[in-house]
Amino acid sequence: MPKFVFMPPQDDLKAIFAARLADTVPEYEVVTPETDEEALDAIRDADAACGWVPPAALAVAQKLQWLHNPDAGPFFGYYYDELIQHPLTITNPRGIYYDHISHHIMMFVFALSRGLPWYVDAQRNRVWGKDARKTPYIFLGEATALINGVGGIGHETARICHQLGMEVIGIEPRPEYDLPYVEFHTPDQLDDVLPRADFVITTVPHTPETEGMFNADTFRLMKETAYFINIGRGKVCRIDDLADAIESGEIAGAGLDVFEEEPLPSDHKLWGLPNVLMTPHVAVRDAENIPERRFQIILDNSRRFLNDELLNNIVEKDKWY
Repeated sequence: MPKFVFMPPQDDLKAIFAARLADTVPEYEVVTPETDEEALDAIRDADAACGWVPPAALAVAQKLQWLHNPDAGPFFGYYYDELIQHPLTITNPRGIYYDHISHHIMMFVFALSRGLPWYVDAQRNRVWGKDARKTPYIFLGEATALINGVGGIGHETARICHQLGMEVIGIEPRPEYDLPYVEFHTPDQLDDVLPRADFVITTVPHTPETEGMFNADTFRLMKETAYFINIGRGKVCRIDDLADAIESGEIAGAGLDVFEEEPLPSDHKLWGLPNVLMTPHVAVRDAENIPERRFQIILDNSRRFLNDELLNNIVEKDKWY
């Protein structure tokens, strides 16, 4: 009987997943160690695991073939050299957030294109400010969206933008979706197409290649009327450079759900800049169907693993996604 370990720390969701997996696929021995010491013992003869396997646990794992990372964008340090070099297969839940996060992106797009932050400021000051907007109105039917990362989230965002009449440029190193309305480019071509975009939307995870890819140099290449939207990972953008670009007028503003440092320090000047919308990393918070989607990824792959079939959502370990 293959052994599946849910690595600590345990929580209510892991307990539910473990119980459901054991009930739905009784061919597995499902184990939920509570402590790191118990996990070391449990992982020794485990065939599969969910969570993080630290170096000490990986060193004693004798049979481990499949590890499921419960987060599409894991914490920094999840992927370390020994794990990358290990022959096990890693999967993740990428793709389950596509609709929720794309809707959050479009919230920013609609609000910024119409100058909503300016009007909200006027409202807070009890001013009937018909001329409150200080940046040009952008008609989406003639605008261009550049989407950095056309994966699970990016491809749905591209679809919505296209439906609105927008031209869509995609930056993607490994296209997985057939999107004839997207003009695809590789990451090394980003600088060439940045000057064309009215909205630069980044959805990519934090990897060695993406860290700090949006910085003072890239912001200088954008239109003065363009907006930057980050919904992927905060470390992809140098937040001080972004604030400087907005303050100096190099770009028109931003919509952000993720930040280089979280929480964003209360004294950071980004808080006080006009035409900036910020949400505190909540794009999928309280989305009721996400836990079920998470479990279905595990369930489907657990059956595939039993049948020696190719797993879904395989991670390129050296790229972290």
